[in-house]
Amino acid sequence: MSFKFKFSIYIIMIVLAMFILIVILDQYAALRNMNRDMERLMQQASTQLSASFEQYPGWSESPELRSDPDFEPNVMQLLLKKLYPDLEEVTVFRPDSTGDLSAQQVVYGTYSIREANDKSYALRAMESGFEVQEIKLDGKEYVKSYYSDKSLAPFVIGIVYDCEEYNQIMSMKRWDAITYAGIILVFVLVSSYLLAGFMLRPLNAILWKVNEVSLGRFQTAIKVRGKDEFGLLALKINAMSQNLSIYMDKLRQAFEDNRQMKEYLQSFIDHTSDAIHVVDLQGKTIQVNKAFEQLFGFTSEEVFGEEIELIPDTHRGEMRLILNSLQEGKVLPAQETIRMTKSGEVIPVSVTISPIRDTEGVIQAFASITRDMRSRNRMEELLRRSEKLTTVGQLAAGVAHEIRNPLTTLRGFLQIQQHTGKMNQEHTGLMLSELDRINLIVGEFLILAKPQATRFATKDVRDVFRSVLSLIDSEGHLHNVIFNTSFTEAACLVSCEENQLKQVFINLLKNGIEAMPSGGRIHTHIASKNDQITISITDEGIGIPEDMIPKIGNPFFTGKESGTGLGMMISQRIIHSHQGLMEIKSQVNVGTTIIITLPALKEDNGSGILVEGLLGQNSNVG
Repeated sequence: MSFKFKFSIYIIMIVLAMFILIVILDQYAALRNMNRDMERLMQQASTQLSASFEQYPGWSESPELRSDPDFEPNVMQLLLKKLYPDLEEVTVFRPDSTGDLSAQQVVYGTYSIREANDKSYALRAMESGFEVQEIKLDGKEYVKSYYSDKSLAPFVIGIVYDCEEYNQIMSMKRWDAITYAGIILVFVLVSSYLLAGFMLRPLNAILWKVNEVSLGRFQTAIKVRGKDEFGLLALKINAMSQNLSIYMDKLRQAFEDNRQMKEYLQSFIDHTSDAIHVVDLQGKTIQVNKAFEQLFGFTSEEVFGEEIELIPDTHRGEMRLILNSLQEGKVLPAQETIRMTKSGEVIPVSVTISPIRDTEGVIQAFASITRDMRSRNRMEELLRRSEKLTTVGQLAAGVAHEIRNPLTTLRGFLQIQQHTGKMNQEHTGLMLSELDRINLIVGEFLILAKPQATRFATKDVRDVFRSVLSLIDSEGHLHNVIFNTSFTEAACLVSCEENQLKQVFINLLKNGIEAMPSGGRIHTHIASKNDQITISITDEGIGIPEDMIPKIGNPFFTGKESGTGLGMMISQRIIHSHQGLMEIKSQVNVGTTIIITLPALKEDNGSGILVEGLLGQNSNVG
């Protein structure tokens, strides 16, 4: 059903309701007015009859008088019937006797139209003066009045009025009203339908535009013909359509970009060689890639929605600490650790764990990228072996070269003594000196080449350095060297092999003493910053030329006349084995600074970079 038709129906219903109300009120008013007129006429007729009876005292006792045509009440009755043709009957009766009204109580007129309540209404009329009731006999409606006054008492005049003409008049008025209503309703229907069409013409254009927008067509605009509410609405819809067109273009572009990015990321996840899996906060796996299936031996169907055991029991505390750090907002680098496959094999891996957050920044899941380190470890082992062989070759060549010179000297002196047959004390001293040099070279070589049992422990660098200073302080006094120390108050804990670290400090301090033949100061500084321990040793010696600094650490490369170059090489190897760095800065005739950087440990951390923590938490994140 169209809106125009609905609008017309609503208008008709409103008009019909108003018209019905008007008709009802009109009928009620007409009925009440006609009843009042009828009651007034009947009361006037009863009053006139009562006055005519009053002129003839004793009329009730004289039948002859009542039958006389010239009797005033008879004349009055005939006149009333001429004036009011619907006047049916006039009756005068005495209702104060016992029993119902009957012909014996009637003293004047006829009493053919009777009703059971006549006596009670007549008695009430004697008290009130006038009463009226509506009666219905043999399918006809009548109005009957009862009148009495002091001059007429104890008699009551009853007048019966036929309502047929009255009902016909009311029926005619009712039909006239219905006819008028029909005409008005037809007129209202046609008028409202045309009016609705005229009023809704702008709305039809708006509905058409809305339909076009719903179908994704934004180009055609509504023609605005007025400045009323519909015109304003049309302008707003045109603006909305234009904005929607712009937003839809942007949305399509964003959707296409998102689709391409999703395909790119999915391709990256599916084709990367690193194992990727995502778990929710309960530790249940929600996504894995093919590399994960190949590395750990699980299928995606097996792990989806399940908690899988990838972390050995020995590393549960490490994982709890990682998760706690991520929840605190920290960004952690890749951790080299171990994981367990479906078959129970423990493999070395590098794991990077990142939180996945929603739009409000709340962590919803954790993504783990796991890289198999077995191939890299094998390659590093091969590189270490190759490096060892290279180093051994370099050392062998260097040792052979360094030992050949003193051996040549020894051979020459021995040949001289053999030829002369005499022992020259000067030659003997030189030969012993050369033998000592050979022994020094071989001793340094053995220290470098001999396998050492390395046992790392947690130590405070300041304590290690102080013990070295106590050993070398006497040698510093002999060479007129003063040690200035500046240590931080904070703990400087590192995981180290104490004897090796002491060897490094001794080598560096001895180099500083030897660099200052005339004495001077060696400044030592230890600081802790950004999870790193920094040890700085600065002398005021002769310095090192800039072109020689890159070569320091090579076997048998040294700037000292009596040096072998193996001390700095050994020191660098020791620092590298402690995951640290050694940096050399020098300026000729100013001094040299050696900066050693080592990874720091926390005071409560006794088992490496990560320790057991958060004992109340459990996780299966790998």
